[in-house]
Amino acid sequence: MVPPVVPEDVLSQPMLSPLTPAALFLVVGVVPGGESTARGVLAGLAGLERAVGFSSPDGALGCVAGIGAEAWDRLFGPPRPAALHPFPQLDGARHRAVSTPGDLLFHIRATRVDLCFALAAEIMRQLRGAVTLEDEVQAFAYFDSRNLLGFVDGTENPVGRVAAEAVLVGDEDPDFRGGSYVLVQKYLHDVESWEKLPVEAQEKVIGRTKLTNLELDVEGSHVDVNTLLGPDGTEQRILRAAMPFGRPGQGEFGTYFIAYARDPSVPEAMLRKMFLGEPPNGHDPILDFSRAVTGTMFFVPSADFLRTIPARRPPV
Repeated sequence: MVPPVVPEDVLSQPMLSPLTPAALFLVVGVVPGGESTARGVLAGLAGLERAVGFSSPDGALGCVAGIGAEAWDRLFGPPRPAALHPFPQLDGARHRAVSTPGDLLFHIRATRVDLCFALAAEIMRQLRGAVTLEDEVQAFAYFDSRNLLGFVDGTENPVGRVAAEAVLVGDEDPDFRGGSYVLVQKYLHDVESWEKLPVEAQEKVIGRTKLTNLELDVEGSHVDVNTLLGPDGTEQRILRAAMPFGRPGQGEFGTYFIAYARDPSVPEAMLRKMFLGEPPNGHDPILDFSRAVTGTMFFVPSADFLRTIPARRPPV
């Protein structure tokens, strides 16, 4: 098998940037007649990011924008990314991966909450009247990269060139080289039930030790279910950028799951294993304590693509 070629002559959006202590996720729908405004905001996103972050160069402010399947033709017309389609709803015997509306995703991150807030506020100001808000989540790093169930998250993320090969579209779709697909799901945790489990039982659900983050050999655990092997036996990789969020006063504790992939069939196969099960195992046991309340897929075009939007012929 020939290894994938990482497109190095195309400027991508910052999907591969390191995780930061703060993040903000916006999912919006483009209303009829709002297409021109949405195109303008996408085209000017890099400049807007620079303007907001200029006075805080150490803030590592960045934003990744994605476009959903139903919005792509309205905004850009053909051609369209080869594998772009709506998020597939999955109905398992006990749990459901819901599919929810969303035309645009803005994944904003920085070392400071105020920078995320400022950029999100300006994006929404410029989109006023052109979009409806579908979801907004302000997320944060929790202790040593732990989720609100107390376990370290994102341990097996690829890095460097391996990450680029897993995330960036190459010559298989030449019009969209340097882009990526991204799946997002918002999970709410039943922390009260989770905390009633002994630590040993929690570790069997996750497949890792809680204190030291060492992987355990537990068939059917969350780690086991989310390990996907290709036809040649190699592990299929995605880049996770999940982060915790919550409102303690509302009893809300959750994880915003976001996964970037060169081929969306990889994270979709993982979700099928999680929600539908795969012999000899059933569904992912974490779902007995975590409920998916959103599910959307987007294509993240390259930064070069966004810059050319004003010169592109808008769809008639």
